[in-house]
Amino acid sequence: MKAAKFSSSVISDPQGRFKFRSVPATRGTLAVEATGFQAAQRAWSSSGSPVSIDITLAISRLTQQVTVTATKVPTLVSQTAESVVILSHRQLEDTSALTLDGALRQIPGFTLYRRLGSRVANPTTQGVSLRGTGANGASRALVLEDGIPLNDPFGGWVYWDRVPRAAVDRIEVAEGGASGLYGSDAMGGVVNILTRHAVHSEMTLDTSYGNENTPDASLWSNIDWRGWDLETSGEAFNTNGYILVPRNIRGPVDTAAGSNHADGTITLDRQISAHSRAFVSGSIFGEARKNGTPLQNNRTHLRELGAGWNWGSPRWGDWAMRGYGESQVYNQSFSAIAITRQSESLTSIQRVPAQEVGYSVQWNRSWGTAQMWLAGVEGTDVAGTINSLSFQAGRISAAVGAGGRQGINGVYLEDVIRPSARWIITGNARFDDWRNFDALSTTRPLATSAPVSVTIFPVRRASALSPRLSVLRQLTSTLSAYASFYESFRAPTLNELYRPFRVGNVETLANPNLGAERLTGGETGVGFTPPGGRLRVHGTFFWTEITQPVANVTIEETPSLITDQRENLGSIRSRGIELEAESQPWPDLILSGGYQYTEATVLSFPADTTLQGLWVPEVPRNVFTLQATYSRPSLLTLGLQGRYMGLQYDDVLNQFPLSPGFQLDVFVSHSFHTHAEIYAAVENVTDDRYQVARVPYTQVGPPVLGRIGLRFNWGHDR
Repeated sequence: MKAAKFSSSVISDPQGRFKFRSVPATRGTLAVEATGFQAAQRAWSSSGSPVSIDITLAISRLTQQVTVTATKVPTLVSQTAESVVILSHRQLEDTSALTLDGALRQIPGFTLYRRLGSRVANPTTQGVSLRGTGANGASRALVLEDGIPLNDPFGGWVYWDRVPRAAVDRIEVAEGGASGLYGSDAMGGVVNILTRHAVHSEMTLDTSYGNENTPDASLWSNIDWRGWDLETSGEAFNTNGYILVPRNIRGPVDTAAGSNHADGTITLDRQISAHSRAFVSGSIFGEARKNGTPLQNNRTHLRELGAGWNWGSPRWGDWAMRGYGESQVYNQSFSAIAITRQSESLTSIQRVPAQEVGYSVQWNRSWGTAQMWLAGVEGTDVAGTINSLSFQAGRISAAVGAGGRQGINGVYLEDVIRPSARWIITGNARFDDWRNFDALSTTRPLATSAPVSVTIFPVRRASALSPRLSVLRQLTSTLSAYASFYESFRAPTLNELYRPFRVGNVETLANPNLGAERLTGGETGVGFTPPGGRLRVHGTFFWTEITQPVANVTIEETPSLITDQRENLGSIRSRGIELEAESQPWPDLILSGGYQYTEATVLSFPADTTLQGLWVPEVPRNVFTLQATYSRPSLLTLGLQGRYMGLQYDDVLNQFPLSPGFQLDVFVSHSFHTHAEIYAAVENVTDDRYQVARVPYTQVGPPVLGRIGLRFNWGHDR
């Protein structure tokens, strides 16, 4: 506050109240600044008696974001000592990407096992890597839908098309080890897809058609009636796809890789009282994919039920309980391709049924304004088997069955302390215990009279403690700094333990003796938000080391077949910097960009010491992203998204480099009615056919992909 030559400042309490005492003036100007809000000024005058002034600050579009993923309770991003990126509902609508993983490529640290996206890729290559933790078929990051895991229970990969795009409210990405709150699978971070919820009746329909024969329709609706809410969502999609192999090496065996899927969810929600809510939901999902040759195909069918209850009171805190169960069947065929690419022969057909049940109970309570406690318990039980027919020279040679069960239970505790207005200290720890049991393998030769062999695997049990400590310091009203240290883990999936597979001429064997991967890491960063809330800059240095990573080790190599086996070996390290900036120079224009430099290398590899010092496969050193959105709906909305991927390698020996690639996408829309808009979206407008794989053979990224669409919103204004 300024008055004549007098000035003073004060920090408000948690309710926003403040008081100045002994002000030696009768008039002046009151200036209010708060992180995440636009600054405000108010002139005042007084005849000597106390003056009461009410000011409502306008939320800054850029900085006033709330995350529930980083701490499992709603928290301002500016008050979180973690790297959190949020893609809002509007950002997701204004991107040309047709898939959720495509939209997530706006985040520099986000990569899949392959450069190829979920539109045409095999689902087993859609595991997530954050900050160069190392690509793997199984995710080294946990993917959630409203807190319920989306990672495949058997293999750990992700079906990105399980959640209809129209139902997504926002996506939160918390990078860095998160096992302290989320347990196994969250070793490298968390991707949380948060769906829309409404308090009155609404509906959204998004439909489009694009080249490669790509129709798509996505629907979300909510019907509100006397305290009941019925939410429905669904999506139907098809694409004929494109041929992955470049023209110069393409043969008759190469066909288009395409996919189709359909899914639907129904949720019945009841507001029982002002402090209590319950829901039950059911979903169904099915997809079919062509993997680029006539004999390689896969299908997935999945069913899921879920239920939850929330209750809270000022005295007893907030409680959240969840339970879910799912059943799925995954079918896959594999083939061997002739070197000339003139023919292929079937090598195996697999059917993998799996079931999962899980539960969680969480409690949190604030103690005054200086402390908040969070505690919870979670558990999952997964059962899965692989039933496989092996082929030799076009004839069935053997029937193989393998599988087992895995149970994981964890308990966690978190404490958030605010010793002063400028300090936030967060500590959490989690203990997990898991068992692998009821596991066996059988092989029945069908081409000979050899007897059936049966192997019964012993019960194995292990545990992990995952702590995390973070400190955030508000240095000034515009500058903050933070540091974190953490340990995380990932237990091997049933797929890694028991399921062999073959891609082209590379066969990978399972290993029932695998142990958990362990991660130790830390990060430190600064955030800068000048007054006015029109600019946000964030920089972070990170370091992680993974011991006993699951890697594919070559045990035999012939001109026609490479045989690998999964092993726990050595250690890998990932360290680097990430920079993010977002600016709103004018009300209608938002600019943002990000850069990540990641040095991911092999520290030790006892099976082959020549690998030490080499790059970790599938991790680029340099990634740069940019986004620009101009939005005046009555005129047009224009969005640009670009991503540059630097050099990376497709193999552990670093013999097969993937050259740098750049993809630029464009989105244009026009609102021709209060509740309707027409749009056009083009992905890869420069037609950069960058390499996405070189092992076992070269594959390239998509051509120009364009579509036009209509989006309708009933029951609410945009």
